[in-house]
Amino acid sequence: MASFDPDAPVLVGVGELTRGPKTEPSELTEPAEMMASVLRLAAEDAGPGERLLRRAGVLAAAPTIAWGDGDPARRVGDLLGLDGVPSMRSSMQGGNGPQLLVNRLAERIQAGELDVALICGAEAVRSITTARKSGIELGWPAPEPERAADEVLEISRAGGSESEAAVAMIAPLMAYPLIENAIREASGRTVAEQQMRIASLWSRFSKVAAGNPYAWTPQRYSASELAEPSAENRRVSFPYTKLLNANIQVDQAAGLILCSAAVATGLGIDRDRWVFVHAGAQATDVWNLSERPSLDRSLAIEACGQALYEHTDAGPDDLRRIDLYSCFPAAVELAADALGLPIDDPSRPLTETGGLTFFGGPGNNYATHGIAAVCRALREGEPGELGLATALGWYATKHALGIYGTAPPAKPFATHSPEVDQTIRLVAEPAEADARAETCTVIYQRDGSPSYGILFALLDDGRRALAQSTDPSTMEAMTTDGFLGSTVRLDAERGFRPSP
Repeated sequence: MASFDPDAPVLVGVGELTRGPKTEPSELTEPAEMMASVLRLAAEDAGPGERLLRRAGVLAAAPTIAWGDGDPARRVGDLLGLDGVPSMRSSMQGGNGPQLLVNRLAERIQAGELDVALICGAEAVRSITTARKSGIELGWPAPEPERAADEVLEISRAGGSESEAAVAMIAPLMAYPLIENAIREASGRTVAEQQMRIASLWSRFSKVAAGNPYAWTPQRYSASELAEPSAENRRVSFPYTKLLNANIQVDQAAGLILCSAAVATGLGIDRDRWVFVHAGAQATDVWNLSERPSLDRSLAIEACGQALYEHTDAGPDDLRRIDLYSCFPAAVELAADALGLPIDDPSRPLTETGGLTFFGGPGNNYATHGIAAVCRALREGEPGELGLATALGWYATKHALGIYGTAPPAKPFATHSPEVDQTIRLVAEPAEADARAETCTVIYQRDGSPSYGILFALLDDGRRALAQSTDPSTMEAMTTDGFLGSTVRLDAERGFRPSP
């Protein structure tokens, strides 16, 4: 290995745990114990084990949905016997958190302010569901939501606006289909063409998951199985079927150990364990989806990518091991487009885990698994290869990215926060007017029947109008070619109908 900066941040240990659906109720331990377990695994993966854990200067965690404690790392530290180690956490809501934690802690290691950092997270929504259905008490300690970690990297903030809530756009499963259909309209593809494009992408993801021992659903699906609604793959929100959505009904945990190259050397950690963190970046798009000037691109990911490429003197073709955040196909399409990555290259399927549908979508912590998978892939790959992990929160709103490699970086690590244009598109108040349909989705009930449609439309003055419909014929029209770009009539009650 070439010479290296002793302060260079290095990932030396990764650990993962997937507690499958057949796990006995007596084995459904609390999320903090899951986090402690994967950190022990990560320490064993690095080699020194307990000696490495005892060197920790910070214990950081991504918060858990199933156990909403405000300082989860504190409980993990207690279980590991790491009394007095400062705790850190990311936002209570945000899949960008794990990569953001890596970026900030790597920055401190590079500056000589920190020797060893432990990063972890877990999700146990499946345990909660199992307990409720079985009528059992899990016996977990009560979470303390108001408890504060020693350091919190982000404040918590609602994901959307009042105008969005007024048309029942209140969750990712409503927001990402709007982005997806905006991407389709901008590309000029038909509904059928776009459906096959994203189903083929997801089929390639499922192939990766089928070979991942930590995947929740290690099964390969064909594009037609994913695209076509069925009893096992119901419609959820146009154009997405169930198997084009993230699966949060999982029990999974992952942990990372980050230290300086000097510490890794001093502890005798084998060089084949080392993965250098070359550069990081984080940025936020216009917060509310309805206020973004364009729905088919992410200015924040574009800015982060440019910063990473400039820092590392690398480009898209240099990235060989890639895990793009994949809660929905639209998230992958946005990132791939912004970073200059093709989505149909079989040699680079854009996931190392299998994605949030097939690997699993463990709440705020998926990206820890993504980073761990990139790290393993780099260790097993050709010397000097570069890898990329991306993470995002809310509606492709807040982003964190990192470039990794087994060779020492040419420049000292830095994490970048590039400026992103925050110019908003104004959202109009409800009123009678003609407008052009910009994007839409239809939300379906569990039996496959349409529940309501959401429309984003553009007025002649450039403002965006938000509307909803429960009319069956209108909802049917929304799923057909030609609806986007057509004229609709808005009313003062946030309703609409296609113009004759």
